[in-house]
Amino acid sequence: MSVALSNYCFFIEFFSGEIDLKAFSYKTIHVCSQSGARVGELTTPHGKIITPIYMPVGTLATVKSLTPEELKTAQAEIILSNTYHLYLRPGREIVKAAGGLHKFMAWDRPILTDSGGFQVFSLAKMRDVSDEGVGFSSVYDGSKHFITPELDMEIQHDLGADIIMAFDECTEYGVDKDKAHSAMERTLRWLGRCKSAHNNDKQMLFPIVQGNMFEDLRLESLIRTIPYAECGIAIGGLSVGESKPLMYRMMDVMQGYYPTDMPRYLMGVGSPDCLVEGILRGIDMFDCVMATRMARNGTAFTSKGRITVRNGVYKDDFTPLDENCDCYCCKNYTKAYLRHLINTDEILGGRMLSLHNITYLLNLIHRIRDAIMEDRYLDFVERFRASEEYDN
Repeated sequence: MSVALSNYCFFIEFFSGEIDLKAFSYKTIHVCSQSGARVGELTTPHGKIITPIYMPVGTLATVKSLTPEELKTAQAEIILSNTYHLYLRPGREIVKAAGGLHKFMAWDRPILTDSGGFQVFSLAKMRDVSDEGVGFSSVYDGSKHFITPELDMEIQHDLGADIIMAFDECTEYGVDKDKAHSAMERTLRWLGRCKSAHNNDKQMLFPIVQGNMFEDLRLESLIRTIPYAECGIAIGGLSVGESKPLMYRMMDVMQGYYPTDMPRYLMGVGSPDCLVEGILRGIDMFDCVMATRMARNGTAFTSKGRITVRNGVYKDDFTPLDENCDCYCCKNYTKAYLRHLINTDEILGGRMLSLHNITYLLNLIHRIRDAIMEDRYLDFVERFRASEEYDN
């Protein structure tokens, strides 16, 4: 950790005793003179988050196979859960009766819930979209459901996350401009209804920018969404099938228009190269299921690029997964052993690779913060692009 970070006491402080339900604020700590990238601090009722930050995804109120204690050891400051899936299983009533997600999953740090809008459009085989809301069939049992922006707010109120997302319509890559424009307009109408229905001062509502891959729609959506943003704004509808250069182009278009007094959250993006490039383009918050999904299939992020340990080349490789990583997995197990676990479907293999991948991404975030604080982030980006890590 750099001297600059140490001087600022960048160890996360969590509130004790009674929670201040109105404790939402954001401040910029430092702007890199070389790149314009920034380090900030987002305060929530369950603690302070230093940005930029990667948020591990706990879709069903758990980051798959990992305990809260392991996530804290990896230096996770906030995690994400999914409204769509929790609404269907176990149901919002159960989570509310448990005292909300924090108590239900024994996580005392901040939580963000997405609105479920992306899942409604990406997972539901049968859906009916109208200005009123979305009708869809459950991916679990085929049961019929209809969610309006108002109901979505009620569900997220019951789940009790610190940060909640507006209900939006996400369009797939490749749609024509008319369809993208229609979805953008509907998202804005739904945003107004979400704002009216949101009446819980324990939670901060993030509006979502849409517009697909059309530069003018992206910019229009951002400008019209900003008035609804109080302490955070989200960028949705990226990483939905487009190339990375195109995704970066969409971020370039928006970069000069973001509010400076709140964090910007890029939804569903979290590979190492995208973290580095996104932060260069003004993004503060990221999430992605990639880290744990890849891990369960035997692939790890490392300082030498991706490693798929199930491959035969590692059958007698008794070196650590990543010699530059200090996570429990890398300190105790070899590639050969991890390969054995993955290839025999032993749970420990996926657990250890998940712990490593999340630790790797959070360590990368800390390296990025250091570079920003020391006004050398462009140098960091240049070196990272030339390294084996970038090919992730």
